[in-house]
Amino acid sequence: MANRKTNWRWWICSLLFVATTVNYLDRQVLSLTWKDFIAPEFHWNDNNYGNIVAIFSIFYAFISLFAGRVIDWLGTKRGYITAIVVWSVGACLHAGCGWATMRLTGLPSKAALLAVEDGTELALTVTTISVWLFLACRIVLATGEAGNFPAAIKVTAEYFPKKDRALATSIFNAGASVGALAAPLTIPLLAQHLGWEMAFIIIGGIGFIWAGLWFVLYEPPAKSRFVNAAELEYIHQDESHATPATAQTITSPSAEEKGVGLLRYFTFRQTWAFIVGKLLTDGVWWFLLFWAPAYFSELGYPSSSGMGQALIFVLYLIVTLVSIGGGYLPKFFVERHGMNPYAGRMRAMLIFAFMPVFAMFAQPLADVSPWWPCIIIGVAGAGHQAWSANLYSTIGDMFPKSAVATITGIGTMFGGLCSFAINKGSGMLFTYAEGQGAAFTFFGVEGKPAAYMMVFCYCAVAYIVAWCCIKALVPHYRKVEM
Repeated sequence: MANRKTNWRWWICSLLFVATTVNYLDRQVLSLTWKDFIAPEFHWNDNNYGNIVAIFSIFYAFISLFAGRVIDWLGTKRGYITAIVVWSVGACLHAGCGWATMRLTGLPSKAALLAVEDGTELALTVTTISVWLFLACRIVLATGEAGNFPAAIKVTAEYFPKKDRALATSIFNAGASVGALAAPLTIPLLAQHLGWEMAFIIIGGIGFIWAGLWFVLYEPPAKSRFVNAAELEYIHQDESHATPATAQTITSPSAEEKGVGLLRYFTFRQTWAFIVGKLLTDGVWWFLLFWAPAYFSELGYPSSSGMGQALIFVLYLIVTLVSIGGGYLPKFFVERHGMNPYAGRMRAMLIFAFMPVFAMFAQPLADVSPWWPCIIIGVAGAGHQAWSANLYSTIGDMFPKSAVATITGIGTMFGGLCSFAINKGSGMLFTYAEGQGAAFTFFGVEGKPAAYMMVFCYCAVAYIVAWCCIKALVPHYRKVEM
């Protein structure tokens, strides 16, 4: 009984899951409140909101390049606390934008803001000031949120052996799906009954509670009072079992790991393999996340309807359940077939790369029933999340733990650029196709549905192309020693 290993690593994984859920909830408060609650008060139009979202995406991508470096420098305990406190402060600051706008414009109350006539100079002043205030808050939010995934991946590399990392990553990464699922069920209700300001404060405040728990409960495995010797041996099994026959080594000329400059990471093929994997596929997830409600609305089922809410709920339920199961596949290949972790992960990623292929059938089958695109998009989203969990885990396979957060941040930056491009491009494409009507065709589909068909086709092939690029860059397991 004394030799029975503890399972503290899974409690740590559950904390990562909660943090990722909070991350997505904080990000979506604005998207679920601006149209019905915030826009009338500040006289926003779609372009005003689009500018805020676009700048947030670009800044998030840019800051991600340095966020991982900061996490590696601060360490996982201080780094994660710093990240979540910063983004929680940014989330809560949104609530003060109305008060600050009134102070700067001289208007005495919210009723006075609402009473300003659209198209007047005063309305333009209110809009301009409020947009800049919200932009400032979004930049603070992005600064903190950019640290979530580098910190979480680094913690996973510290607490799990290679064969378990994809499963652990799948579990905490499911927080993205759960956050996307919970947001439309909670945030509009908070805004409706307590005001949009309180929605930001309540959701943002959850992060401070998490930071307190992390401060009390987290220590590296070797220092944690909750990890016994048996669990510690299990966590570090890769180090004890490593042999020259199981890995090839690339040696960096740098003398010290922590002295490696940021640009040096771009000289490794392993870095570019991760970059390509993120660059080609991250935008697919964000397209599905941001545009699925609008797509179902185009089919006649808006998110305000019971059917629309049911479609979104089932979609993300599929994503959540299937993606967690997908994290077990590399573990199966390693334990049952004796493959090394990288080879098992690549085989699993090839399987996941074929799941989004079904996305090209979403639009044609929409004419049969809306449940077909719901299920197909859910399967494609689950494929992405399972792919993403394994892609993140390749960092721990190929790089030392001290570099994990930095590499994660670099890849996240390129993924953010892809997300901005595909979402901005999709919006422009949909507007153009809608204006062209029957003159715009693709694979026999006309008008705006044809535009959706085009984007779904990109989603279908992106992962297979990405897998081929990764395999070409790193055909076999080669660990970087820095």
